[in-house]
Amino acid sequence: MRLRPATSADLPTLRAWDDDPDIAASSGADDAYDWAAEIPRVVDWREILIFEAQGRPVGVLVSIDPAREESHYWGDCGPGLRALDVWIGAASDRGRGFGAAMMRLALERCFADPSVTAVLLDPLAENVRACRFYERLGFRAVERRLFGEDDCVVYRLEREAWENASPSP
Repeated sequence: MRLRPATSADLPTLRAWDDDPDIAASSGADDAYDWAAEIPRVVDWREILIFEAQGRPVGVLVSIDPAREESHYWGDCGPGLRALDVWIGAASDRGRGFGAAMMRLALERCFADPSVTAVLLDPLAENVRACRFYERLGFRAVERRLFGEDDCVVYRLEREAWENASPSP
């Protein structure tokens, strides 16, 4: 299993995943990505990565530095944070452990940067399954917040909590 940069060759897959009713329901009103415009646009505060299992795309991860991200979606936040959006694409790939593996790789990648002190997530409050999943990974709910029209729970995982929960290499 690995994470790799998304390319324009991934556009049909990403669009098909976006059309999935479960993904659409969990993404909220404000979370539409224009993949065709965003994948080729290189910015130093964001990565769009494809999670592959056995050589095939299974999910997508968007990792941003919320202090530097241009829309200021997360508001005024200080340095040292990363914010993640994560999807497992096909319904047949959900519930098979890919999400946990993808999050492990994503968190390893985030915390490999010594300046990163914590990672943020913002699932919809009604997405109880996602909230429980993130809590099992050690994320703690820090606030309930409206992002545009979306009622979300903001989760935070501190570096110390990750390091204490993760097995040593």
